[in-house]
Amino acid sequence: MRNFLKKTGLLAGLALTLGGATSCSKDGDGVLLFSIEDDKALGEQVAAQTDSTFRAKGQLLEPGSNPQAYAALNKIVLRVLNSGKLQYRNEFPWDVKIIKDDQTRNAFATPGGHIYVYSGLIKYLDNETQLAGVIGHEIAHADRRHTSRQLQQQYGIGVLLSLVLGNNQNALVDIANGLGQLKFSRDYEIEADDYSVEYLNGTNYYACDGAAGFFIKSQNDNQASPPEFFSTHPNPGNRVESIQAKADQLNCRNRTAGSDDFNQLRNAL
Repeated sequence: MRNFLKKTGLLAGLALTLGGATSCSKDGDGVLLFSIEDDKALGEQVAAQTDSTFRAKGQLLEPGSNPQAYAALNKIVLRVLNSGKLQYRNEFPWDVKIIKDDQTRNAFATPGGHIYVYSGLIKYLDNETQLAGVIGHEIAHADRRHTSRQLQQQYGIGVLLSLVLGNNQNALVDIANGLGQLKFSRDYEIEADDYSVEYLNGTNYYACDGAAGFFIKSQNDNQASPPEFFSTHPNPGNRVESIQAKADQLNCRNRTAGSDDFNQLRNAL
């Protein structure tokens, strides 16, 4: 009965939104018809299916199976989350999981604050500040609700509503399988870069241009096959320069953070 009331409440709320009520939110460059509760419900469904998909492949690193890795990773993530700069820090559940795939250098976020990081990305990076910068970028996609808006644009509000209500397993599997390849707009990428700087600045620990370090490393490597992160996060142009300019504006580029947690994380993998 409790789940039924929750689902019918979500349906009623979305029906009001579609009918022209003022409960729809406009964030960034798109109108999002989902409420925060819808975001959380959708994220819960997608994250559960994502876990199931990677678990079936033997690629989901369960927290209980490697507590050392998660203890180190959670310290890094919590510094970013507790920066005081997130809009939905207390509304979304916020968790992070590791996908065991050393060949894939990527990370992605579901609606509602569920973050996934590939072991290949962790092992590729040089230091903790770079990882914090990339994680900050993914947190921004969830916190600024880019993922929800992108999914709404790609699948339509009707499909997403069916997922919230748990009535469209095929679409849920499709979204979970494709979330790591979900492509964001140029405007979303710029905003996520900017907020990564804001988040890292708020930590008072990391140099706030950490994400730029990842992009510089990738450019310097001159790889024939760039990290998968670039295929799902298109370069909006002058990315490094824009991040560094934002960091200079906030005067937070010159911090020197240790990499103890990052090294513990890598060693545990």
